Amino acid sequence: MNIIKQIQEELTANQDLTYKTFTLKLLPGVDPEKVIGVRLPIIKKLAKKWSKEAHIDEFLAILPHQYFEENGLHEHIIAEIKDYDECISEIDRFLPFIDNWATCDTLAPKCFKKKDNKSRLIEDIKRWLASTEPFTIRFGQEMLLSHFLDEDFHPEYLEWVARETNDHYYVRMMVAWFFATALAKQWDATIPYIENPRMAKWTHNKAIQKAIESYRITTEQKEYLRTLKIK
Repeated sequence: MNIIKQIQEELTANQDLTYKTFTLKLLPGVDPEKVIGVRLPIIKKLAKKWSKEAHIDEFLAILPHQYFEENGLHEHIIAEIKDYDECISEIDRFLPFIDNWATCDTLAPKCFKKKDNKSRLIEDIKRWLASTEPFTIRFGQEMLLSHFLDEDFHPEYLEWVARETNDHYYVRMMVAWFFATALAKQWDATIPYIENPRMAKWTHNKAIQKAIESYRITTEQKEYLRTLKIK
């Protein structure tokens, strides 16, 4: 039995139909036949197991996968790769096959957290942001949000996201999330982008909404943000 079949059988053996129903509600437009219904802790556990298998490269190489959970397994195996160049190679091979926000946002390589990799990571983020594929763009935005809004922040990163013109819903939503988070972490640098609107009305107002919902934004800041909504 090949490794693909083995993985599919093990995922199916861990099926939870109630969880499948829950998952499908979060993933509008995804074919129900492509969702098995496996809880994330189980997928993470299986990823650790399968990542040690000698022939796991065969699984990583055969794309696209049949099931949503295979993508989940795939990205958690990628997340464990310690070598930065190898990790990027696997990500670049995988990104074109991402077709939903959940798979996109769960991809979180551990090697990206290393300080020594930050200079290379920011260059790869620039490359992903320049893509025409919506979920590749979203992944780049999410990596910028996750790794470059704290001590490695530079004001120019705000411009990179603000100038995005891709109108895909999940790209616009991540732009809004990015600016809501940036307001919480880098208020002084970010607020000019809201005071002098750079984003489309929907994205601008969604960023304000998400910021107002955040516990990291002060009451005074929230009141001010309410005055900056585009009517």
